[in-house]
Amino acid sequence: MPHSNFFKPAGVRMHKLDYSILTLGEFEALRLNDLEELDQNDAADKMNISQPTFHRLVKLARKKVADAIVNGKAIKIEGGNFKLK
Repeated sequence: MPHSNFFKPAGVRMHKLDYSILTLGEFEALRLNDLEELDQNDAADKMNISQPTFHRLVKLARKKVADAIVNGKAIKIEGGNFKLK
C-alpha cells in the first residue's frame, strides 16, 4: 500500500483541481518497473499477472502520471482488483 494516496500541485486549492485516479495495480506496476527497476517479466511474476497485462498497467499508469504533471492535475491512488499477500 502507498504511504500517501493523494498528490496535488502546490499552491492550488483542491476544489479547483481535476485529478487522475491511479489504481493500486497501476501504482504497483510503476513501483516495480520504475522504482525497483525490475524488468516486465519479473515484475509481472511478482504481481501474479501476465507480462502483456503488466505492460498495459504500466503504460496506462505512466500516461495518467504524465497527464497529471503536464496538465496540473492531482493524482489519487485507489481501487482496482488486487489481493494483498
